[in-house]
Amino acid sequence: MDETVAEYIRRTVLKIPRDEMKSVLHKWGFIPEAQLEALNFHQMKDNVCQEVIQLCEENSADLKQAAVLDIIYNHIYQNKRMWSVFQMKRTGEELEYFDLTDFKKKFKGNLRSALKNVTITFREYEDNAIWIRVAWGTPYRKPNQYKPSYVVYHSQTSYVFISSSVLKSNLPLLCQALVVASNYHNIRDMELRSHSLNSLKDIVFKRYSQNFQSYCPKPLQERNVEPESVDLRIAEENRGEKERIQRLNRESFGDGPLPILEFAQYKLETVFKSEGKMDVLDKKEPFRCLVQFSSPHLLESLKSLAPAGMADAPLSPLLTCITQKARNYFRIREKKGLFPESFVSP
Repeated sequence: MDETVAEYIRRTVLKIPRDEMKSVLHKWGFIPEAQLEALNFHQMKDNVCQEVIQLCEENSADLKQAAVLDIIYNHIYQNKRMWSVFQMKRTGEELEYFDLTDFKKKFKGNLRSALKNVTITFREYEDNAIWIRVAWGTPYRKPNQYKPSYVVYHSQTSYVFISSSVLKSNLPLLCQALVVASNYHNIRDMELRSHSLNSLKDIVFKRYSQNFQSYCPKPLQERNVEPESVDLRIAEENRGEKERIQRLNRESFGDGPLPILEFAQYKLETVFKSEGKMDVLDKKEPFRCLVQFSSPHLLESLKSLAPAGMADAPLSPLLTCITQKARNYFRIREKKGLFPESFVSP
């Protein structure tokens, strides 16, 4: 077994928590069950890794097997990576028959025609998810196995989830290969990012139910009251205001747990209107701005603004409709001024 492969397997096994080493290696399926049962997983992790490497040498492990182990690790501990959502689109609404063998062939062929030094590994899972691992090289260097890109593509949908550890210059190559292999015409970044891959799937696959505002808030009406009832009225209004905020939050964000979204971005385009004469306002060129939101739990942070007194309730629809924007991305892109870069097939 090549020393580079042995070192990569050692580092991958070393990242696995001790209590889960056996189950992860069992899912790998490369080491025979009898040899796996004979391993002592209660010793130091370095010693366990050395014994695993010895078994891999006996069974002639190669780079492909090492890459499969890496995919299994990242599938189990997927929250350790930052994921971005992309959506592909065809010019028509016709359905295409998906053939996995053809998809793999086209993906490899397109990517290797642009860059020969790449390592590509596939693994299919039961939820129609195809995990793709791409280790990138250069025309003069072998692929760096420690900084690969990971792609999760659900064959029955138009959505792709990408986690990349490489230069942005390789992202167009990856997107181009996906478009060609899946018989779509273009692919766009939906500007949604999170460490929680399942939360991103909940949003784009509509597995997350969110209510939306359908009311007009009523202003408070002043009343003439006796001085001694002022304190009681203030207490009642405070209690009523808290109940109102809680109700509006439920209507905006729902009652259940929120998807863990860590990043959202969109671009706004508007035109200033004013009766005065100012150089900025008189320009016909529209004003453009980039709006970015980031937080360890973005939706939960937005939900807490009104109860914390940091924003009025209800929140602006621009904040509460982030998940809805993701679901209807292509339909509302022009309406709302959402214009991220696209990667279009030739």
